[in-house]
Formats: sequence, structure tokens, C-alpha cells
Amino acid sequence: MATLNKLLKAVSTILVILMVIIAMLMVGVRLFGLQVYTVLSGSMEPEYPVGSMVYVMEADTATLELRDVITFRLSEETVVTHRIIDIIHDENNPQKVSFQTQGDSNNVADGTLVEPDDIIGKVVFKIPYMGYLAMFLGTRQGRLAAIAACAAMLLVTLMSELLNAALKEKQGKQPAKEVIESENKE
Repeated sequence: MATLNKLLKAVSTILVILMVIIAMLMVGVRLFGLQVYTVLSGSMEPEYPVGSMVYVMEADTATLELRDVITFRLSEETVVTHRIIDIIHDENNPQKVSFQTQGDSNNVADGTLVEPDDIIGKVVFKIPYMGYLAMFLGTRQGRLAAIAACAAMLLVTLMSELLNAALKEKQGKQPAKEVIESENKE
């Protein structure tokens, strides 16, 4: 029974740690000013495989350089993550810049220049394939699976506590019983 209790505690601890890590990677990073996006196309492979989760930090456009990977709005409903391949200064106003971007696996540059106002930020790190989990959790089945995982974690924790209480009760009664039995033998 003690081994089962230790196993349940270990499983419960691992589940809690995994859930906290996943929650921090998907939502908690926003506390640090990061925005999270999922790569939906292969335009940035192999460095950013489809399903990768990219973490984007707001960046001053004056600090952006060639080869930086940025996330920007192509339209109201479309967000893109591509690499800067050229910085274009306006002939009439040298302070005004636009950015030419291209996906790493694309043969040609993007058709439109990216204006500073359209830039969400610079990609600071990625987790390959984590976006698949985020997309799944955004579905009805994913939310149900998350609720089931939480319920399972609570159930395992409760079972561990009940086993722990039973073990303590058994250990508390055992010595008294042994004392009585040893007194009867004498």
C-alpha cells in the first residue's frame, strides 16, 4: 500500500508540474510581455516547422535588423511570421522605413512591404510542435480533454491523500496492537 501511495504521489506531482509548465508556456508568458502564435504553414521550415509555437516580443522597429524574424499583420485576419531580408528607407523621408520579408523556404520575397505599424514584434524563441497542442486545446474536444486531465489530477491527488491517511491510521494502531499481543504472551 505504501508503494502505491508513493506512485500516486509521484504521478500527481508530475501531472501538476506538466500542467503548470503547459499553462505558463501557453498563457503565463503574456505576463512577461510575450505574445504567442502558432505556425500554420511551412514557409519558415525547417527552422520553424508547421505547428511550432512562436513567442513574440514587441520591438522598436528602429532596432530591427536584416535576418530578424518578425511577426506582422498582413491583413486584419492574417498574421505572418517571416524573416527580414531588406530594410527599405523612403527616398523622401529617410526616417521612414519598410521591411521586405520572405519565408525561409519560399523562393521569392513577399509581395508587399511590411510597414512599422503592422509589426507585432520580433520572434524571441520557439517550441516546435507545441502549437498543435494549443490548437487542440482551442477546440471543444481539447477543452474537454483539459477538464478531464484536471479531474484525473484531482482524483489521483485525492486517492493519494486517502491512502496516506489510511497508512497513518494503520501505523498508529499497529504498535498498540503489538503491545497488547506481546503482553498477552507473557
